[in-house]
Amino acid sequence: MNIFAVLDQAAARFGDRGAVFLGERQLHTWAELRDRVLRLATSLKSLGDRGTRVAVASENRPEIVELMFAIWAAECVFVPINYKLHPREMADILADSGAAQVFASAKIADDLAATTDVPVETIGGQAYSGRFGSEPADPPTTDPGALAWLFYTSGTTGKSKGAMLSHRNLMAMTVAHLADFDDPDEHCSLIHGAPMSHGSGLYIPPYVLRGARQVVPESTAFEPDEFLDLCGHHPGSSAFLAPTMVQRLIQTGRPRPENLKTVVYGGGPMYVDSLKKSLAAYGPIFVQLYGQGEAPMTITGLRRADHVGADDATLGSVGYPRSGVEVAVLNDNGTQAAVGEIGEIVCRGDVVMSGYWNNPTATAATLKDGWLHTGDMGSFDARGYLTLRDRSKDVVISGGSNIYPREVEEALLEHPDVVEAGVVGAPDADWGEVVVAFVVGEVSPADLDAHLLERIARFKRPKRYEFIDALPKNSYGKVLKRELRERLSPQS
Repeated sequence: MNIFAVLDQAAARFGDRGAVFLGERQLHTWAELRDRVLRLATSLKSLGDRGTRVAVASENRPEIVELMFAIWAAECVFVPINYKLHPREMADILADSGAAQVFASAKIADDLAATTDVPVETIGGQAYSGRFGSEPADPPTTDPGALAWLFYTSGTTGKSKGAMLSHRNLMAMTVAHLADFDDPDEHCSLIHGAPMSHGSGLYIPPYVLRGARQVVPESTAFEPDEFLDLCGHHPGSSAFLAPTMVQRLIQTGRPRPENLKTVVYGGGPMYVDSLKKSLAAYGPIFVQLYGQGEAPMTITGLRRADHVGADDATLGSVGYPRSGVEVAVLNDNGTQAAVGEIGEIVCRGDVVMSGYWNNPTATAATLKDGWLHTGDMGSFDARGYLTLRDRSKDVVISGGSNIYPREVEEALLEHPDVVEAGVVGAPDADWGEVVVAFVVGEVSPADLDAHLLERIARFKRPKRYEFIDALPKNSYGKVLKRELRERLSPQS
């Protein structure tokens, strides 16, 4: 089954109901959306054969919904790109994926076109609008194992890797969400506060299947007051939000809109104290997920009921394994760890990717003996709750965005006055974590900021620099990140 089928079913069941909204304004019904998608799919087929990669780089826009399903209806592969990346970083993803076309928002189209040979088309522009003059394509009949989504993530090297997600993977994710977390219907809404290129976008299929309207804020971003206003206007509102976004909602001091029924939080650490404050303010509407691009949104979860009257150990956990997913913790010997014993978290099931695009070495290191090795460390308690203990890959998760220390370190080391650099994450009440760089060399923070702006995305820059005489290392010359974290001053 091609994941386009969820839209096909929604159009058949709920054709005249509102499907896509910009703010409070309805743009398309389900029947209209299906027609637009199939017309757009016809034009996309001219880009190449089945399996052609088509990229989308944009802030949240309603067109992302139609582009996503049109790419699938054309039997092409959806390649969403974080629009906050540096144009050079976007160009690297386009080159790696071999994309035939990239649809970009007007905000970034010109800068992106200057850095890549891949054709760039502006979303909503004249050429884009002309694509809907095509005749509607026939609904696709794709092998469920065919590639549907290249989800670009990064490893410890900081180099982008495309997790290959099939139609089967996306359907397994869809079914697990409906079974475990939320049960929307045609009277419900999904409010896209988080980026549709990643977390919020992954939740489009389950809500489309049930006929829940797709709502994009007019700001195209997350503004707490606007988000709460939209939740108050649209019925049965749900959303995926990073923990920092949840905190910003609570900090408004506004009561929970009656229509806001589910907030799924994930993508970064939610500290127990913050979660308690959120529960006190909004009640038991929260659901936690633990997943990664390689097993999209679907490894373990903490349901609404698990939050009610829960102790700190439960609130600090990431819950139970999800439906259709087997999760284990392996010790250093590769055998299942005992209760309470810390080891690497692994999982398997229909939701797990088939590998990394054009990267057999990384695939072999991550998919071993039928298990996805997450690189995260954790332990199960006697009740079956999983708790994350450390991120062995040293990823810093700030404001819901993954920042990879090696990438920042390499950029810092390109500065002629930087001798050594070590990057770690420090806990932060607002962002979850912030980037702190330990630098050896005679250079100012202002010079480093200017240097990094030419090389990496703004949000990846360190919030603070610590200047030291030498990085702590073990006998093999490996930098001891643990000692760097211990050196962090109290304001971190």
